[in-house]
This record gives sequence, C-alpha cells and structure tokens, in this order.
Amino acid sequence: MIGSLTSRPEDVAVALEADPVGFAARADEVLDGADPLTVLGWAGRAFGSSLAVTAAMGDTVLAHLASRAVPGVHVLFVDTGYHFVETIGTVDAVRATYPVRLLTVRPTATRAEHEAANGPLYRTDPDACCALRKVAPLDGALRGYRAWATGLRRDDSPRRAGTPTVSWDARRGLLKLAPIAGWTDADVEAYALANPDLVTNPLLQLDYLSVGCAPCTRAVAPGEDPRAGRWAGLAKTECGLHV
Repeated sequence: MIGSLTSRPEDVAVALEADPVGFAARADEVLDGADPLTVLGWAGRAFGSSLAVTAAMGDTVLAHLASRAVPGVHVLFVDTGYHFVETIGTVDAVRATYPVRLLTVRPTATRAEHEAANGPLYRTDPDACCALRKVAPLDGALRGYRAWATGLRRDDSPRRAGTPTVSWDARRGLLKLAPIAGWTDADVEAYALANPDLVTNPLLQLDYLSVGCAPCTRAVAPGEDPRAGRWAGLAKTECGLHV
C-alpha cells in the first residue's frame, strides 16, 4: 500500500542516510506492481528536482509517463555522437512537445576527437566505447541528483528478468527506479494506442525494436529477441549503464 511509504523529502533523506539498501527494499516491496504513474508520482514528491529520468529515445514511453506524473522533471538523454538521425529527431520532438526539461548529456570529446584518439572503437572495443561515450557522461550528469528513473523492463532480455522496481545503486549512490519494469511489449503498445500524443521514433516501424548507436544497431527479424539487433554477433548485450 503506497500510503505506508513516506514521500516526505526530509523523511526519505533520513532513511536513505541511515540504511539506503533497506529503504530501497522497503520501497520496492510497496511499489512493485504499482502503476508507473504512481511510482513516478511518489518519486517526484520524495525527491523533487533531485529526481532525473533517463531516456535513450528508442521509444518515449517513460518520458511521456514522467511528463504526466512530474511535469517539469529533468529528462537526461546521452548523445554519444553516434545516434541515428531519427533518434535525434525524436529527442527534438520530445523537447518541443512534452512538459519536461530535456537535458542533452555529451562526452567531453567530440566524435571526431574520439576517433582521432581511438579509431573506430565501437568496432574494436565496444565495451570501452560505451564506457567513454555513454556511461562516463551519464555518471557525471547524475551526480547532481539523488534518484533516477530508467525505462528498464523485465521482458527486455533474460538478463533483465529480475529487474526490481526500486533498488539502491551503490556505485552512483542513488535510488534507482524502474517504473515500467513489469510492463510487457503489449503494455507498451496499449499505452501508445491510448496516448496519440506519444512521440514515436520512426525506427520502431522499421523493426529496430531496441535502438542504440547506429554502428551497433540493426533491425531484428520476426521472432528474434527485441535486443538481438544490439551488438549483433558479439557476446555483448548491455551498454554498461545497468551492470
């Protein structure tokens, strides 16, 4: 029952200071299975401007939900320098239409500087490329927040099947929320149908069911895992943000 979980900022701050892992577990117990708007609304009350929402813009469902639950919330998009044109267009459309503050996070080095120093790192060492172009910039941006909400879903992949709704991100020192952790593809599709103002990345209509950087993403064939198009042919399945 959501009423049993405090959302008073001062109480949440004290609880996280005393026992962050325990508080996260308690919050997960209460919020797991709750409507995403309820989860985001609680986070907005508990953290205010110290809440960030991250969005890769493969789809904009989480950003749309956040705009409804916490108008004006900060939405962070990491521009690695390698995104599809369609994804950047999606970012621009969200910035223009959703009542959120969309902040673009970039690596210190430009794409040209990065390639001059490292060559095509996305091909020779994709883990290092993700670490430099995505993980490090987001880690830096999140230092100004106390909680972050992600679009992780349990049916994204077997590795994500155990994703909790609320957890303690010890590496970053943040409360981590996955408001749509329990949603299936059918839930996402139903939400899109019920919300005609939802901005859609055109790549989804071209069978890019999980969208990342252009050099490392392909369309998926019928029946393939939705994330089969990410780093195809490699053992790599995650960019490193959530591991």
